[in-house]
Amino acid sequence: MSAPGGYPVPSAPPSYEETTGINVNYPVPYPAPEPGQREAAKGASPPPYFVQPGPAPSPVTVQTVYVQQPVVFYDRPVQMCCPSCNNMIVTHLTYTSGALAWLSCGGLCLLGCIGGCCLIPFCIDALRDVDHSCPNCKAIIGSYKRL
Repeated sequence: MSAPGGYPVPSAPPSYEETTGINVNYPVPYPAPEPGQREAAKGASPPPYFVQPGPAPSPVTVQTVYVQQPVVFYDRPVQMCCPSCNNMIVTHLTYTSGALAWLSCGGLCLLGCIGGCCLIPFCIDALRDVDHSCPNCKAIIGSYKRL
């Protein structure tokens, strides 16, 4: 079968090697070394290897860090290390009127305890806030809010 110009019709498209021009019949893809080069390389010694000294090791300093656990304050004294004077102490408690005492007073007023009975919450320590302080340096360390 022939095409209209007298050329034969190919049965399959050309291969990749044929289209790119790579010689498929060439046995080694890289040039082989000549015999004289290989023999000279066998008897020759490798080039000398020089090691450049690196920086001198610096002494390692170890720093110890003490992390103090957070202290949770309640309505009782706490034994701890004071952050101001660094002494082991038992905190001194001071009671102050807070939100719970004021709300209790307002609730008693609404119930009709106007004649002075509404002031009773300010005398009860269980309804007041607590401030923890150091007995040595008098620094306030923390507080406990009831509400």
